[in-house]
Amino acid sequence: MTSKVTYLGDLRTESVHLKSNNSFLTDAPLDNNGKGQAFSPTDTIATGLASCMMTVMGIKANDMGVDMKGTIAHVTKTMANDPRRISKIEVVLELPFEAEVKTRKILERIGYTCPVHYSLHPDIIKDITFNWTNSN
Repeated sequence: MTSKVTYLGDLRTESVHLKSNNSFLTDAPLDNNGKGQAFSPTDTIATGLASCMMTVMGIKANDMGVDMKGTIAHVTKTMANDPRRISKIEVVLELPFEAEVKTRKILERIGYTCPVHYSLHPDIIKDITFNWTNSN
């Protein structure tokens, strides 16, 4: 097993990663009868895309001798109705390190190959922006 999810009541869950015992809460969003006091389940999916992209990019960056420390992703999730679902995920990556054009292209291409990106339904718009702030 990967995780254990417990329903705590009041539209809130606790998820525990079994190998590390790390945990996080989810809460239904305000626009869906919740309190919006934690990530919603769909927030975790959108955030997971950015986290996954940065992880696979980091693996490749390490292989290339590039330090991605300090990279930040800003994530915006858009919902649709009938049925209620994620319709769009916007990820803006701020990459504050020196990188040649070739390196930037390699890392961007790798970002698009992350497992979460491949796992999301093709109808979900994935709007990805790479902002290279200190590059040649």
